[in-house]
Amino acid sequence: MDFIAFWQQVQQTVPAFEQFQLQIVWEYRDLFVQGMKMTLLVTLLAVVLGTLIGLVMGMARLAEVPHGPWKYPLRILVRWPATAYVAFFRGTPLFVQLLLIHFALMPLLVHPEHGLLITGELAGTLRQDYGAFLSGLVALTLNAGSYITEIFRAGIQSIAKGQFEASRSLGMNYWQTMRHIIVPQAFRRMLPPLGNEAIMLLKDSSLVSAIGLAEMAYAARTVAGTYSRYWEPYLAISFIYLVLTMLMAWGVQAMERRFKASGGIH
Repeated sequence: MDFIAFWQQVQQTVPAFEQFQLQIVWEYRDLFVQGMKMTLLVTLLAVVLGTLIGLVMGMARLAEVPHGPWKYPLRILVRWPATAYVAFFRGTPLFVQLLLIHFALMPLLVHPEHGLLITGELAGTLRQDYGAFLSGLVALTLNAGSYITEIFRAGIQSIAKGQFEASRSLGMNYWQTMRHIIVPQAFRRMLPPLGNEAIMLLKDSSLVSAIGLAEMAYAARTVAGTYSRYWEPYLAISFIYLVLTMLMAWGVQAMERRFKASGGIH
């Protein structure tokens, strides 16, 4: 028995389901599966790249030379740009950032004739075949990076100051201290908020459908537009998002328990 026949039997058995046309979701199941794969892909890439940005920007926000000729240049060229980046991407809506990047920034950087970053045939191919994906990935990455920057900053500041002083007394410079001493300890404490940010990013990825990326929200909108029915497709992706977020939350909790058992999170 296929799914459509099964659901028709369910509708006959349970009258409350007669108006719930779940078969239209099943008809577009391939679109929903591809949308889920795209959602997971863009979320995974954005989390990884955003974490790298957050690590660099978090250290940049804390970079300081108390004395010497590099005190003010470091503050102006490193700390202030990092602070401005965090303020902009945390202080403006992700949807606005997405539209700004897709319709303004990406055409400026990637254009067949006058792109500042990529020109020629490659630029045309990227814009036509991967334009929505690249714009969505850039927007989600930069947005996630701004929040992860603050997570890293708070985690680094939670490490006792004596750790800094001890490493410096051993002859390590600022970057060596961060790489070998501070960041490995701080990362364990940052795991819970990093997990929460990954879950938020998974849900926020639905906004990328506004620029035409074929992810889950796009699939639901396609089905709703075809049949003029909204309960079935949107409840379907709500259930998928719920399952994915619960799995991610379970994974983060498992990692937390592992670190706590080893004394890594206090």
